[in-house]
Amino acid sequence: MSWILLFFAGLFEIGWAIGLKYTDGFSKPLPTVLTVVSMVVSLALLGLALKTLPVGTAYAVWTGIGTVGTALLGIWLLGEPATAIRLACIALIVCGIMGLKLAT
Repeated sequence: MSWILLFFAGLFEIGWAIGLKYTDGFSKPLPTVLTVVSMVVSLALLGLALKTLPVGTAYAVWTGIGTVGTALLGIWLLGEPATAIRLACIALIVCGIMGLKLAT
């Protein structure tokens, strides 16, 4: 159950990271509220997952999910470059997340 909570915490981290782009410096109320809600939900789910998962593993996986998801959405939604080296580095992060899951 903790891994599922951690997965969703990572998804909400992606939501707030991408949401920051749409707040326009926190000048747009709806994106700002949604971003803050995503932050709170993400941290709450991470906290619940930490009840049974090691903090180092959980934090690394949480940030890894957020990093990979945000980078991919940046490519897809925001037109950021999808160079081979960038995609290879994203793949390395995914391998690290899988390795931490297997090691726990």
